[in-house]
Amino acid sequence: MAKETTKAKATVKPTAKAAKVVKKKKLKLSSPKVMVNIRSTYNNTIISVCDYEGNVISQSSCGKVGFIGSKKSTAYAATKAGEDAAGKAVTAGAKEAEVVIRGIGVGRQAAVKGIRSGGLRITLLTDKTPVPHGGCKPRRAPKK
Repeated sequence: MAKETTKAKATVKPTAKAAKVVKKKKLKLSSPKVMVNIRSTYNNTIISVCDYEGNVISQSSCGKVGFIGSKKSTAYAATKAGEDAAGKAVTAGAKEAEVVIRGIGVGRQAAVKGIRSGGLRITLLTDKTPVPHGGCKPRRAPKK
């Protein structure tokens, strides 16, 4: 005789929890000066605006603005992302910006142009693109 195993069915009780509505706090700036970080890669450009304590006020990217695929890596998309990030920062109370650029993508200068047209006055522009000192081991010589 084969032994029959009975499986215990787990009963799922429906929970009727009300969904909490999370309300974002409006960030008021203590100083009108902000720092803008631009990360430009071959595929995308990411822009974040933060105060000098490191709190992010606004951020935007080419993908967030609505560009898809290879259109994200264009200068036009970087300009639109810069305008979007700067516009949000201006509504929070920012007026002047120090810009730090990292990366070697197409949208480097275009993002700066978008930040300027978005309403922020640029006081300092720095390039902190990481550069290898020594770098990777070179590939081996081909066999003869």
